Amino acid sequence: MTQSIPQVSLYEQDFALWIDDTITKLKAGKFEQLDIGNLVEEIEGLGRSDKRELRNRLNVLLAHILKRSYIDSVRDNGGWILTIREQRRRLAKLFSDSPSLKNRIPEIFDEVYQDALEDVRSEYLKIDFPDEWQFSRDVDALLNDTFWEED
Repeated sequence: MTQSIPQVSLYEQDFALWIDDTITKLKAGKFEQLDIGNLVEEIEGLGRSDKRELRNRLNVLLAHILKRSYIDSVRDNGGWILTIREQRRRLAKLFSDSPSLKNRIPEIFDEVYQDALEDVRSEYLKIDFPDEWQFSRDVDALLNDTFWEED
């Protein structure tokens, strides 16, 4: 009685080597030799990763804009502004790499704002943060305006 030994795919054995092999096959036009199932899974994962990064960076940006705008604290203002700048830089880079992600802002904004609001409210219990975003939702404004300096 012979027992078959299950074959382990290159994808399961060595992911980095699988990537190199896939790139080589794509460049050579050897599409019939591609591991299509895993390739599709990885491409879908890349899309989810960018969307997740957008949500996370927007959450941090909104939370720190709220802190800078509504908390009167000389001690933390500089740190909040540095975080705002960093998140804006990283969002700008993300949009530079994937401009279509800008179009997702309107559809995710309210949910992300509620998450940011929950975060800052749990950290600063005595501050009355607004239930609704009080500033511009325009992507360019989010990436550039100093909302805390507006009247």
